[in-house]
Amino acid sequence: MDRPQRDSMPQDLSEALKEATKEVHTQAENAEFMRNFQKGQVTRKGFKLAMASLYHVYSALEEEIERNKDDPVYTPLYFPEELHRRAALEQDMAFWYGPHWQEEIPYSPATQRYVGRLRQVGRWEPELLVAHAYARYLGDLSGGQVLKKIAQKALDLPSSGEGLAFFTFPNIASATKFKQLYRSRMNALEMTPEVRRRVIEEAKTAFLLNIQLFEELQELLTQDPEDHSPSQTAGLRHRAGSHAQDPIPVETPRGKPLLGGLSRAPLLRWVLTLGFVVATVAMGFYTL
Repeated sequence: MDRPQRDSMPQDLSEALKEATKEVHTQAENAEFMRNFQKGQVTRKGFKLAMASLYHVYSALEEEIERNKDDPVYTPLYFPEELHRRAALEQDMAFWYGPHWQEEIPYSPATQRYVGRLRQVGRWEPELLVAHAYARYLGDLSGGQVLKKIAQKALDLPSSGEGLAFFTFPNIASATKFKQLYRSRMNALEMTPEVRRRVIEEAKTAFLLNIQLFEELQELLTQDPEDHSPSQTAGLRHRAGSHAQDPIPVETPRGKPLLGGLSRAPLLRWVLTLGFVVATVAMGFYTL
């Protein structure tokens, strides 16, 4: 008979997101950059590039969260003291790039596309911030300490944690308990079936943006493993505070994930590279 399939997805939003992003999450877990990172095969240059990308991504995400913190669709997930990473990343940027880091840090094309999507969502579809916060913060809490220890050892960093502030959440006593609280808040959000569907689709887009970012990082390192050539470096420069240059993609129809910009990194590569340690080991890093 005609049995509707509407209940095929889990009822809780957190479970629905986990189920819907399983495939892209697997792709992300095996991205070459992150696979190498897990093995301790990370260079100072690669780590610096990754952290700079995270700085731009979190600056945009948290500015859009602040813009929409009173929106009922996001307010229950507003935990600035516990989660926000921008201040920690500013410390890390000063450590890695020096006192003039705002003039020094790179701003790569894949990072710009990610930032552009966050700006678009924050300004015109704030309900979709739920998906991006899920993809970033829960990933950071899930595996950040693992990545921190790997980087500390591979890069011979001080045990005091300098250069790794991003991975430290001083206002969260138990990551496990906090994630339970966060998921319960997500599951209690009031949203129509249509908004819920768009949030789930946007979570997939968030993973794809992360995959594209890691592919680009690996390509940069493969092309130029050690040399900081002026031509390549110049192409990545960007003043961190200059949001006027943040790219805002052409507005997509409501309810459809941003795939136009993502198509620049062929879908075949996503399928072949299969993955990244983001939700497992965070920099959403799941990121970065």
